[in-house]
Amino acid sequence: MKRLFKAVSCLVPFVVAPLFAHVNVAPYKSYVDSIVPGAHFGMALRSLKMGKEIGNVNGDEYFTPASTLKTLTTAAALHYLPLDYEPKTEVTVLGDIKKKTLMGTLRVRGEGDPNISARYYDDPFYILNNMADSIRALGIDTIVGNIELDTSYYKGPWKPENWRSNYYDSWYGAEIAPLGFNDNCVTIRFWPGYYHGDTAVVSIQPDVGYVKVVNKLKTTSGKKKKWVYSIDPETSIITLGGTIGEYVDSASMVLPIRNPIGYFRAAFLYALKNRGIVFKESKSGKSKTELKKFAVSAAPLLSILDEINQRSQNFHAETLLRNLGAMVKGDGSVDGGRVVESMFLADMGIDPDDFEVFDGSGLSPDNKVKPSTVARLLAKMARHPKGQYYINSLASPGVGSGAKRMLNLDATWLTRFKTGYIAGVHGLVGYINTMDGDTLVATMYLNGNCDAADLRGRDILDTLWLRLINYTNNNYKSLLQMKSLWLDAQGVSGLNKRLDHFSKALIGTPYKLGPMGEGHFDAVEDKPLVYLDSVDCVTYLEHVAALAMAKSEKSLYRQLQRLRYKNGKVSFLTRKHYLLNDWIGEGKYAKIIPMEGEVSVTRTMPKTEFFKNHHVKYTGKDIPLKINYVPLSKAIADAKKVYHGSLKVLGLGIVGSSDNIDYTHTGFVIYAPGQKPVLRHASSQKKQVVEVPLADYLETRKIPGVAFFKFIQH
Repeated sequence: MKRLFKAVSCLVPFVVAPLFAHVNVAPYKSYVDSIVPGAHFGMALRSLKMGKEIGNVNGDEYFTPASTLKTLTTAAALHYLPLDYEPKTEVTVLGDIKKKTLMGTLRVRGEGDPNISARYYDDPFYILNNMADSIRALGIDTIVGNIELDTSYYKGPWKPENWRSNYYDSWYGAEIAPLGFNDNCVTIRFWPGYYHGDTAVVSIQPDVGYVKVVNKLKTTSGKKKKWVYSIDPETSIITLGGTIGEYVDSASMVLPIRNPIGYFRAAFLYALKNRGIVFKESKSGKSKTELKKFAVSAAPLLSILDEINQRSQNFHAETLLRNLGAMVKGDGSVDGGRVVESMFLADMGIDPDDFEVFDGSGLSPDNKVKPSTVARLLAKMARHPKGQYYINSLASPGVGSGAKRMLNLDATWLTRFKTGYIAGVHGLVGYINTMDGDTLVATMYLNGNCDAADLRGRDILDTLWLRLINYTNNNYKSLLQMKSLWLDAQGVSGLNKRLDHFSKALIGTPYKLGPMGEGHFDAVEDKPLVYLDSVDCVTYLEHVAALAMAKSEKSLYRQLQRLRYKNGKVSFLTRKHYLLNDWIGEGKYAKIIPMEGEVSVTRTMPKTEFFKNHHVKYTGKDIPLKINYVPLSKAIADAKKVYHGSLKVLGLGIVGSSDNIDYTHTGFVIYAPGQKPVLRHASSQKKQVVEVPLADYLETRKIPGVAFFKFIQH
């Protein structure tokens, strides 16, 4: 970037050409086009603080969302369902008990609990065993009669429609039913046999006698492995074929079962037997006498939201959509859930037609969303009374579906997101916290022409996401450094002592002219709003003053911006470019100290010309400014005197010869008892922050004189 200033002084206002303007997201599209030509890219950005969209690339066009559609399913559920909502499984014991034998019926009604598994427990049978224990607690060790499984809570097919056919043969495409067990999946584990040509050793976990494996997998030499499988379309018969090398330790696959109601029944019977209850099926002895009714639940709503939004569980999303329909409209189906989602969107002031929904998980390639509308939805949820629960349910770097994504981000708490992927589709939506306390809502979609580069498509979105984080948190590590410095100095009290402490703490910091700007807030200067990697004389002064004046580590950022900008409003126009005219002249944080023997000169700061040169409209007037200062010779003589008094820290303003600037340099003058005053400043000659005797420094200057100002705790 071309520098547009003359390096005559660290106080000469300057500008560096920005990378791109605040709302200009065109480089994002160019980046995508250069890597995946022909792919359809969509993006929308919203600022919660400003309450408006600040960036858009094809944001009003339709995209396939993949698993980012789960943000709609979970948002609607959180809106309508209470936080303590738990999908239940109800057991009713009917009949008569004679000598520990129930002559009657066990009726099990399912309400779509997706967590009857080992997800939250050591044993996948934990919930079923509890059910069996509750039955045994009635004094029952034998059941002669029936087990009725009530599936009326859900309507429609167990296999979600509009999915690609191959999805049904993968764990993420398991059938959906109001009674389920172990995510309606089994784990097939296999090992090589003892000799070449032997059939492999196969196990089913958990094995309730429901799934059958036709084992055609053969043992071969070495470590070669090439196995294949197929699942019967109607029954849970899995055929395993191919080869496995004799030196392969073991391998496993998680595969879906067919007919989840039959699977649940087999698992329930297994649990009864495991808890010592004998079941003998009999069509006689039916009774309507209710002996006991109880309900069990594996996990509450917030845990389910975590599974959906963090770990992107399709099974959980599909059950939640149907549960939502059942709870709100009495229709436990995809259509019922879709109706409730439309109601929810209308409640949020969002056009339901912007969402074309066919399932709850986003697995259907027929789902369509608009990036701008998804961003509006996420913004609405951030302001929702339950919004914090919603945001906390999302993934982050190293967590859930983000376990292997953006791991080089130091401050992982700056973002929460939901990922999405099906063949040819990538999505990434969520929240980015910015340094100024704003929350940026971002939605990104990449559709088409990326089948051959699926990992690359994911990496493209991650790269763009990290650019947003870094751009809106430019040098966030400096803010963390400031917080650490502040916390370490909690025992230092009094403004003078704190100015002395922090100005000393930054000695040795590298010097760099103009290291700071307005970050992502302004199109003129997009360098960091907080920056301690290097400083110039003014930014050194500002950081030290902010550290000394801030009431807490949380207020450091705002304190720094109040010092740097008029009324703390961040923009190039409102920055206090001229130290005396603007910074001290504001009168809030510093004031000039009248000195004996001072003289004055009147100068007019050329603000109109300055802002015009930077293409910024300035409506103020160039008003003459009276600059009082101590002549150089007297300042040198005073600086050679030993100071007698309590510790005092003043600001120093170097008055130069140019009529276009008030002060050309600044720093801190430390008056310590029994010592001559010293100057701490960011030196362009020494290329770092240094401490030198004030008299020695002044004797090397060819300047009219100096001024002193005191800091004010505002």
